[in-house]
Amino acid sequence: MATTISATEARQQGARAVAIGIAAIVVILGLAAVLLFANLPDADAFNAQVERLFVEGDFTSRGEIRLLELLAQSNTTFGEVLASYRVIIAVLLLFATAMMIAAVAFLVMLVILNRRMGQIERKGIEVNSLIISREANTVYLNNFEFKLTEAAIETLSVLAEARLDDEVLSGAQIEAVISGRDPSQCDEAAGATRIKRLRDTLGNQLVSELLVRNIARKGYTLAVDKSAIRMI
Repeated sequence: MATTISATEARQQGARAVAIGIAAIVVILGLAAVLLFANLPDADAFNAQVERLFVEGDFTSRGEIRLLELLAQSNTTFGEVLASYRVIIAVLLLFATAMMIAAVAFLVMLVILNRRMGQIERKGIEVNSLIISREANTVYLNNFEFKLTEAAIETLSVLAEARLDDEVLSGAQIEAVISGRDPSQCDEAAGATRIKRLRDTLGNQLVSELLVRNIARKGYTLAVDKSAIRMI
C-alpha cells in the first residue's frame, strides 16, 4: 500500500513539475516573441518617408521621379523580406518551444525513474508470485517467464526451499545440497559460482541482484515472501 501511494505521489509530482515547466517555457518564449516582433523595423516606415518626399519635395525632372519610384519598389521588396523573416522567427520559436517542452518532460521522467530505482534498491523487488517449474526449467516471476538452464533451476530451487524454511545457505551448503555431498567436503567458491551463473541466466541485472540476496558472513537467500513461493 505504501509503495502504491509513493508511486501515485511521484506521478502527481511529476505531472505538476511538467505543467509548471511547460507553462514557464511558454511564458518565456512568448515574451521573447513579443520583444522580437516589437523591435523588428516597420515595413511601412520607409514607404512613409518616400511618400513624404513626394509631397514636400519639388521634383520636376523625369530622373528624380524615376528615383523615387525605385525607392518605393525597394520598400516593397524590403517589406516582403521582412515578412519572410517574421515567418522564420515564428517557426523557430515554435520549434524551440517544442524542444524545450520535450526536454522538460524527459528530465522529469528521468528524475521520477531515478527515484523509483532508488526505492527498489532500498526495499528490493516486490515479488507477488514466484513459481518454479523444474520439469520445464522455467521460473515465473510476477507472471514474467524466465527460461533457465537445468543447473540454474536447481540452484534457484535450493534457495526457494531454504527460504520456505527461513534458512540462509552458504555457498558450500548450496553445493552440498545439489551435489549430495557433505558441506565440509564442498568448496564455498563452488556455491558462489552457481549463484553467479543463476544471476547471469536470469539476465536482468536489477532482478537477479535484488532477488538473490547475499548476506555478509551468512550466505545467500531469496528476497521473497514465503507465501509467494510455489514449486511445481
